[in-house]
Amino acid sequence: MKQLARLGLGLLLAGGLATAHAEEVKIGMITTLSGGGSHLGIDVRDAFLLAIEQSGRDDIEVLVQDDARKPDLARNLANEFMQRDDVDIMTGIIWSNLAMAVVPSVVRQGTFYLSPNAGPSDLAGRMCHENYFNVAYQNDNLHGAMGAWMREQGYENPIIMAPNYPAGTDALAGFKHLYEGEVAGELYTQMGQTDYAAEIAQIRASDADSLFFFLPGGMGISFMKQWQNAGVEMPVFGAAFSFDEILIKAVGEAAIGARNTSLWAYDLDNATNHAFVESFREAYGRTPTLYAAQGFDTANLILSALEKAHPDDQDAFREALREADFDSVRGEFRFGPNQHPIQDIYVREVVAGEDGEPTNRLLGIAVEDIQDIYHVDCKM
Repeated sequence: MKQLARLGLGLLLAGGLATAHAEEVKIGMITTLSGGGSHLGIDVRDAFLLAIEQSGRDDIEVLVQDDARKPDLARNLANEFMQRDDVDIMTGIIWSNLAMAVVPSVVRQGTFYLSPNAGPSDLAGRMCHENYFNVAYQNDNLHGAMGAWMREQGYENPIIMAPNYPAGTDALAGFKHLYEGEVAGELYTQMGQTDYAAEIAQIRASDADSLFFFLPGGMGISFMKQWQNAGVEMPVFGAAFSFDEILIKAVGEAAIGARNTSLWAYDLDNATNHAFVESFREAYGRTPTLYAAQGFDTANLILSALEKAHPDDQDAFREALREADFDSVRGEFRFGPNQHPIQDIYVREVVAGEDGEPTNRLLGIAVEDIQDIYHVDCKM
């Protein structure tokens, strides 16, 4: 599996032509494997492939392509998968702007799409589709849970910040929805931004009592290092997207003390999660992030549905997906009416681990059974 983790474009996982099942299944994965934020896609890919390998099935091909975080490239790759490779299922996209460029066309053409990460509000609501399932979250969920938790902890005047793209606007909308109070201000940054001096100056000048931010991938690393150097005395909160195990080790000491919400934690106490974390560490030599957990669950959901129907029988396969009859690393897993999860969201704190490196420690549940508000706009 370590060799699989190093492969790039055009990855093919297949057990051969002779199969133990009636008909081969092709899965097309488009994800981010290069450039900024590539570790998100790498973790999704690696965990997805680990689950397929552990299943022992030899009738599944997984074709993997790198979208390089470019919407036009992702759209072209999706068309190739459908027209040239005739895939049955697609998955893998990390970024919401890429999901909006790809998913609507894919599902309209009769291909199933299962999201292991991106969860834009439009796809949960007015643009929902019977062939689209989100196995991760709706973009608001983790941010809304932190808003609720911060309110319960007595923070009265937070300033909030996110990049100006679909997941960023969803993030701040979600936070405000469950925070249920006034905020000191809203700051929108650019995608891929690396210099946050102006934003830090605005935060310093505000009368905020806390900072909540959503800056995934390298954006979060850049911000937290500059935040520490600026010496602003203010508690920091966010979602796991800015505090995964890879990011906080890159940030270093500046991350310690920050609290973040996540749908999963590597120290979450259930047998499926224990086995997953151990096997992922053994295969790849690192601790999985929430992206890996989502990729692993996505693969196992697909595997559970394939035990009941082939995607060619669309109605039967769709119903098998809806049943979500698999053991999730999160514990209980179920879909709402718009085929997005209803799930607990946890709060974690970044602490110094036994080796002195930052790591996340589970504190408890922020919100139980959270459901997105957009399901009411879904007309399936």
